[in-house]
Amino acid sequence: MTETVVSYAQNQPKALEPSRYWHTFSDMNVVSKGPKFVVARAEGAWLWDEAGDRFLDGTSSLWYCNVGHGRVEIAEAVYKQMTSLDAFATYGDFANVPALALSERIGAHAPVADARVVLTCGGGESIDSAAKIARQYWSVRGRPEKVHFITRTGGYHGLNGIGTSLIGMERFQAGYGPLLADTSVVPHDSLEALEAEILRIGPENVAAFFAEPVIGSGGVHAPVDGYFAGVSELCKQYGILFIVDSVICAFGRLGNWFGIERFGVTPDMIVFAKGVSSGYLPLGGIVVSGEIAEPFWNEPGNPLHHGTTYAGHPTACAAALANLDILEREDLFTVALEVEAWLDYALRPLADHPLVREVRSGTGVMAAVEFTPEALASGITSAEVFTECRARGVVLRAVPTGLLVSPPLITTWEQIDHLVSTLRYGLDAVADRHSA
Repeated sequence: MTETVVSYAQNQPKALEPSRYWHTFSDMNVVSKGPKFVVARAEGAWLWDEAGDRFLDGTSSLWYCNVGHGRVEIAEAVYKQMTSLDAFATYGDFANVPALALSERIGAHAPVADARVVLTCGGGESIDSAAKIARQYWSVRGRPEKVHFITRTGGYHGLNGIGTSLIGMERFQAGYGPLLADTSVVPHDSLEALEAEILRIGPENVAAFFAEPVIGSGGVHAPVDGYFAGVSELCKQYGILFIVDSVICAFGRLGNWFGIERFGVTPDMIVFAKGVSSGYLPLGGIVVSGEIAEPFWNEPGNPLHHGTTYAGHPTACAAALANLDILEREDLFTVALEVEAWLDYALRPLADHPLVREVRSGTGVMAAVEFTPEALASGITSAEVFTECRARGVVLRAVPTGLLVSPPLITTWEQIDHLVSTLRYGLDAVADRHSA
């Protein structure tokens, strides 16, 4: 890949200038008073700021840039598509070639029987769509009472209306008033707790169970052995839809197409986004089994009363098709398994650091470094370590209890070594400062 030079007009906003931009997931009382970290360009696994300083992207931006930054072929595919058909809605019988081609390609690779594909603009939108499909499915099947959703602790399912109700982290629900009532959360690693909750609610009232193959934003928790086989059996036994949220785990992040293949089960729906286009343009969707699609596709009078303006957006779909070409041509599924092993090998020794309670890695190109309760109680924060690492050229993701790592699938061993050595330096610097 070659570096792309970006020119800026003289009136380009600068890091030190006031801004009207409201940064979500951020305390604007702090952000508005300080300089901005303005990303000027990116190539491969690297970012450059306005000053020309280089930083390793240790998070794939936000779990999504699987093929790396600066892929010219994706930009060319977008340009070519926009010069022929930029956009057009796909309601009714309207369609476009990229949307049809992408749906065929995704459906052909999905571990879902007789797959159908709904397209959206992102993960949160897809979660809400999947939940509505589940409820409407049971309604047209004469079971309108089946409306309850069960999710897991640590599960992150976007922050749209239904997704906010489903999320397994209470800090994202505070301050919004009443949310969707018919939801509940069970421990992420307990089949016994899931079955007990199904029986408490009543199987006749439960529409679906949502789960990520590996919990991502909630701390990178891989499933215990046999967990998803047990989930699949429970859902079949009690007549509950099994919906997999693969927004983070799909398109190579776990070394295969959707992540859930690694655990040998066949869900009723798979939600996807992020890596489908490597974030080059916003895109998401839901793979729906033929059985769940049956009353909508083959029985009269059951239209899906749901949709989005940009569903099947031809330019976004063209970007995704070019992205999938790269994934397959460069066999980034196999490469991801190698990077997974490198990352696990490099990070494991950090478990002995005095600030670290646990390193979770080894299932996918994703990892968590969790701090000890004692370190957190002493006033040490993940934001401090994040800041130390960024000052030395590595961007990671801080969460309340530690740091998350999810580099692009094209990351090299040398870059991983740089990432981990910088992380160790950041941990040491913060530990030294608090012990002084």
